[in-house]
Amino acid sequence: MSALAWIALVSLAAWLWLLLGQGLFWRTDLRLPPRRDPEDWPYVCIVVPARDEAAVLRESLPSLLAQDYPGRAEIVFVDDGSSDGTGRLARALADRHRGLPLTVTSPGEPPAGWTGKLWAVRHGIACARAAGDRKPGPRARATAREYHHDATAQTPEYLLLTDADIAHEPDNLRELVAAARSGGYDLVSQMARLRVVSAWEQLVVPAFVYFFAQLYPFRWVAEDGGRTAAAAGGCVLLRTDAAERAGVPEAIRHAVIDDVALAGAVKRSGGRIWLGLAERVDSIRPYPHLADLWQMVSRSAYAQLRHSPALLLGTVLGIAVVYLAPPVALAAGLLLGDPVAAAAGGAAWLIMTATYLPMLRYYSRTLWLAPLLPVTALLYLFMTVDSAIQHYRGKGAAWKGRTYKRPDRAEAAPDQ
Repeated sequence: MSALAWIALVSLAAWLWLLLGQGLFWRTDLRLPPRRDPEDWPYVCIVVPARDEAAVLRESLPSLLAQDYPGRAEIVFVDDGSSDGTGRLARALADRHRGLPLTVTSPGEPPAGWTGKLWAVRHGIACARAAGDRKPGPRARATAREYHHDATAQTPEYLLLTDADIAHEPDNLRELVAAARSGGYDLVSQMARLRVVSAWEQLVVPAFVYFFAQLYPFRWVAEDGGRTAAAAGGCVLLRTDAAERAGVPEAIRHAVIDDVALAGAVKRSGGRIWLGLAERVDSIRPYPHLADLWQMVSRSAYAQLRHSPALLLGTVLGIAVVYLAPPVALAAGLLLGDPVAAAAGGAAWLIMTATYLPMLRYYSRTLWLAPLLPVTALLYLFMTVDSAIQHYRGKGAAWKGRTYKRPDRAEAAPDQ
C-alpha cells in the first residue's frame, strides 16, 4: 500500500475510535440532569466579574436582575478596572430594572500571580460572604418560610459565577439550584449557546464547542472518580463549601483557562461536577469578523497545551492526520488511482461529517457546513500555532489590556 493509503487508514481508525470510544462527545442531548424543587431554596450569590463590558451589559445584566428565584439571591458585580463606565452602567441598570439586589464593587489591579478575572472572582466571593451577614432585602414574591432556611446564614450556600456577556432565562437560577440539589452536585455548569450570526461565526463557533466536547467529553466529566474535569465559565453554579475544600480561586489564581482549572480543583478535592449544553443561557458577545474569533481562540490555545512545544507539535500532526488527511486522501486517491486511500479517506470524512451534524442542529445552522469541518480545523491549526508565536513574543494570553505570563514565571514579575 502507498504511504497515502496508510495515513488514510490511520485517520479512519482514529475516527472510529472518536465515534465510539470518546464518551460519545458528538451527541448534544446532554442537558440539565433530572431535578425536583427542593423543600427549601438555599441562599445564592451571583458573582459577575466584568472589565469594559458596557457594550453587552444592557442585554445581559437585566436577565440576572429578573431571575425568578424563590429563595434569597443577590448579585455582586465586580468592576475590574473598566474604562468604559461598566460599573456606572451596572448601577443604572439595577436602579431601572429593580429585581435582585445588586452591589457594585472593584478589587483594584491584580497582584503578581493572579489573572484579572480570578482576582475579580476572589473579591466577589469575599463580598458575597460579607453579604451573608446582612438581612435579605424585601421581595414581594418571597415568603418568610422560603427565607427561613438561609436568612441567618453567614455565607451563601451556592455561588453562581457568570460572565458579563451571558444572558439567562428568568428561571435559569432556579433550574440550576434544583439540579445541583437533586443530583448532589458540588458544581453544575452549562455551556452557553454562543452567538452564531455572521458567516465567520457560523463556520467557526459550532466547531469551537464541538472541539471542546471532544477534549472534555461531557459524560466523562460527570463520572465520579474519573479524571476528566471541565466547566464552562459563563455559567457555573458552585457550592461555597466545595470552593473552600478545593482552595479556589487561590489554588488556580494563575490559570488562563480558569473554568477547566476550577472544575479540576473541585473534582480533585472530592467534589461531584456536571457539565452540559445550555437551553436557558446565551452568550451575546459578537464575533463578526475572523480577526475577533482568531483572538478568542489564539489567546488561550497555547496555554491549553501547557506552553509545551512537544504538545504543540503533536496537536499540529494530530489535526493534520485526523481532520485534513481524509479529504486529501479521497481526492488524491481518486486522481492517482489509489482505491484504498480514496475509500479510507472518504469513510473517515463521512464519519467526521456525521459527528458534526448534531452540533450544527443544536445551533440551528445549515447542515451543509458539516463537510467543511476540515477547513475549520485548518483555521484552528493556524490559530494554535499563532498562539504559540505570540507567547514567545511576549504577547500571549492577552485580554483587554493585560498579558499573562506562564505560571512558572507569574510569581517572579507583576502582570502587565
